[in-house]
Amino acid sequence: MVVLNKIYTKTGDAGETALGNGARVAKHSMRVTAYGTVDEANATVGLARLHAGGEMDNQLAAIQNDLFDLGADLCRPDMEQDAESEYPPLRVSDAQVARLETEIDAMNEALEPLRSFILPGGSALAAHLHLSRTVSRRAERLSVELATMESVNPAAVKYLNRLSDWFFVAARIANNDGKDDVLWVPGANR
Repeated sequence: MVVLNKIYTKTGDAGETALGNGARVAKHSMRVTAYGTVDEANATVGLARLHAGGEMDNQLAAIQNDLFDLGADLCRPDMEQDAESEYPPLRVSDAQVARLETEIDAMNEALEPLRSFILPGGSALAAHLHLSRTVSRRAERLSVELATMESVNPAAVKYLNRLSDWFFVAARIANNDGKDDVLWVPGANR
């Protein structure tokens, strides 16, 4: 378990940070950028939760925990457990991806099919969920790019892909089951 009794360590003052396996890398490395963006996505979910209640808040709480799992997954580049490691690496699982798919399907049942693209907005919750969607999509792009250079858990990339879809459908739910979605009007201001 993690014990944080001193927040600043000064070990990153020269522009490096430690990965989950202890290796030191530049703070601008692709791996750090990917899991840092996952952390950013998690912060946007915290903002969305300020406007959520009931089941939506419970689902968002589970997603926040998953995103911490995902950050731990991405900060550990080795896919196998180190012989010296006391704990196995935490990896996102296909079961977490499947849970998102089940939730997407359940939310989508209440929605009419889209006949136009929608603009991010509507209710405060929907606007925050759209922000979460775009940040998680960026985290996905960065994780895919990282996977071209180093090993990445395939379930982690799948999770991010489903997560942005989850946020899109949840934003529609937050907009009165899509009735208050803000529709795009092509060329409206020409």
